Amino acid sequence: MLLVRDLNVSYGASQVLYEVDLQADLGEISCVLGRNGVGKTSLVRAIAGRHIATSGKVLWDGEDIRDRDPASRAKLGVSYVPQGREIFARLTVQENLEVGFAAAPMGQRFIPKEIFELFPVLEQMLGRRGGDLSGGQQQQLAIARSLVTRPRLLILDEPTEGIQPSIIKDIGRVLSLLRERGDMAIVLVEQYLDFALGLGDRFCVLDRGRIKLSGSRSEISPDAVRGLVTV
Repeated sequence: MLLVRDLNVSYGASQVLYEVDLQADLGEISCVLGRNGVGKTSLVRAIAGRHIATSGKVLWDGEDIRDRDPASRAKLGVSYVPQGREIFARLTVQENLEVGFAAAPMGQRFIPKEIFELFPVLEQMLGRRGGDLSGGQQQQLAIARSLVTRPRLLILDEPTEGIQPSIIKDIGRVLSLLRERGDMAIVLVEQYLDFALGLGDRFCVLDRGRIKLSGSRSEISPDAVRGLVTV
């Protein structure tokens, strides 16, 4: 289980998050929502170790990992799919997937068969360079690369951004399947509200770095969420 408590994040003298709480349980998708520039990416970067929080706690399986670097968090089962995908354009699809081996124990440094069951298109493109893929294919590759590490916490920052509808549907299907396995917690930052509302088990709505609404699907209404994230 992921528990974020009273998290404060600053960039220099500018504070961007104020005492934020977040929960993500195994077998659930927790969605972080809000308008542009409210601190969503800052929150997940702090969870993944890309930016160290000023104060507060990031508890993963009961251990406070707030001060750990990204590599040590990855070895604890935390995996991050950043906004923009960060695919290595000159590496092949297979080589991009093998980058995920860095966080895996020696006995698990192979591409699980499940990767190609979830993303069949990648198996057909193993020899192609990452830069030659479409945006949607690159997003599938970025998610697959994270799954190669066999994470127990998967963090995705706007995976549908700039993606064609058919691949958005595929990504939603994959996230649903991963949730159903019950051995992974998923944190999803998303601007596509209908996509998030269709998948989410928990919702956290941010505004100007503070939580405006938080709760499970049974505790909050879609209309309340829409009212806070749409102009």
